[in-house]
Amino acid sequence: MGMESSAESPQPVRVVMQAVGGWIGRLGKIWVEGQVAEMSRRGGTVFMTLRDPVSNVSARVVCPVRVLEAVAPVPEAGARLVVHARPDFYVARGTFSLLALEIRHVGIGELLARLERLRATLASEGLFADNRKRPLPFLPGTVGLVCGRESAAERDVLENGRRRWPAVRFEVREVAVQGDRAVGEVLEALTELDDDPEVEVVVVARGGGSLEDLLPFSDEALVRAVAATRTPVVSAIGHEQDSPLLDLVADLRASTPTDAAKKTIPDVGEQLQFVRQLRDRGRRVLTGGIERERSWLAGMRSRPVLASPLREMDRLTEQVNGLRDRARRCMSAALDRSGDDLSHTRARLHALSPATTLARGYAIVQRSDGSVVRSADDVERGDPLRVRFAEDSITATVDGTDPGGGDSDSDE
Repeated sequence: MGMESSAESPQPVRVVMQAVGGWIGRLGKIWVEGQVAEMSRRGGTVFMTLRDPVSNVSARVVCPVRVLEAVAPVPEAGARLVVHARPDFYVARGTFSLLALEIRHVGIGELLARLERLRATLASEGLFADNRKRPLPFLPGTVGLVCGRESAAERDVLENGRRRWPAVRFEVREVAVQGDRAVGEVLEALTELDDDPEVEVVVVARGGGSLEDLLPFSDEALVRAVAATRTPVVSAIGHEQDSPLLDLVADLRASTPTDAAKKTIPDVGEQLQFVRQLRDRGRRVLTGGIERERSWLAGMRSRPVLASPLREMDRLTEQVNGLRDRARRCMSAALDRSGDDLSHTRARLHALSPATTLARGYAIVQRSDGSVVRSADDVERGDPLRVRFAEDSITATVDGTDPGGGDSDSDE
C-alpha cells in the first residue's frame, strides 16, 4: 500500500527510507547466484560485490568472517558462489545489501555439466558435423569481423591481416563480448555481415577470458545462428584451453585472433614465393624433359644404322662373306681329311687283300664246298680241289700227300 504524500505534505526522508527497508525486509531469505567481483575485509566482516554472470548488475554482500571461513576452499575474487542471504536496506545511508547466512561454491563442474548437456543436444542435431562445415575462400576480398570495442582482438586481426595481404578489406562490427548484451549484439552483427554479399568470411574474435566470461559464446541461440549462416564463420575465442560451443559449430576454429588472421587471409609474400617455386619447378621439369628427349634423339642419330646405313650394309656384307669363306675352308679341310683317311684305309685294305697275295704268285686251295685247305691232313686221296690264282683257277684231284713238305704230283 503506497504512502500518502503531496507537495504540501511531503514525507520525511527517514519515513521513506524506513518504508523502503520494510518493503525489502518482506522479501525474506533468498538464494542468490553470482560471481565475486570485489572482496574486502574489515574486522570480523567481509564486504563483497556479487556480480551477475551475464548482465552488468551487481549487489553488495555483507558476510561475517565465520560464514566465509566455513566454506572450503575460502572464496576469493572471481569465484562463482551461491549465497543464502537476507535482503537488507541500510536506512541511514539508503544503501541495499545482502546479509549472507550461508555460502556455497558453484563448481566449474556444474557449469561444464550445463554446457555438456547443451553440447550433446546440439551434436545430436548434427550442428557440429564435419560434413556441414564449409571451406574458406582462398583470397577473401572482404572479411567481416565481430569483436569487442577497441579490443586487442580487433587490433590483432586487422594488423596481421593487412600485413599478410594489404589489399584485403574489413567490415568491423564492434559489440559487447560479455555481459547480458553480448549475445544480442553478436547475433545482430552476425546477421548484418551475413546479409552483405561482399563479405566472404566472418571472424568472431575475443581475447580469451574465464569460463563465465565466455558463456555468451556458448549460447544456444548464437550457436544455431552460426550454423544457419550463408557465409563461412571462423571462431577465434580466447586461447587453446578455452573451448566455447561456438568453436564446435564454426566452419573453422582458430586458437587466437592472430591465428584467425593467418588462417583466413593468405600471406602475399608466401603466395608469391610459392608461385615462384612452382614456376621454377615447372621450368626445371620442362627443361629436363626437353634435354632428355634431345639426348635420346642424339643417341639415336649417332647409332651406325642411322648415321651411315650403307656402311652398315657393307659391314654386314663383309661379315657374310667372311662366314662364307670360313665355311668353305672348313668344308675343304674336312673333305681333305676325309680323302686322306679314305686313301689310308684303301691302302690298308689293299695290303690285307688276298688278291694282292695271289698276285705275288701264291694260290688258294679250296674244296668243292669252298672251304680253304690249310694242311695236307685236311684232304684225302681222290678229293676234288680248286686252285685259285690271281686271275683264274684250275681244278685238281688229290693224288697223295707229302707230310714232309716235299714235291707231289697232281693231275688237273
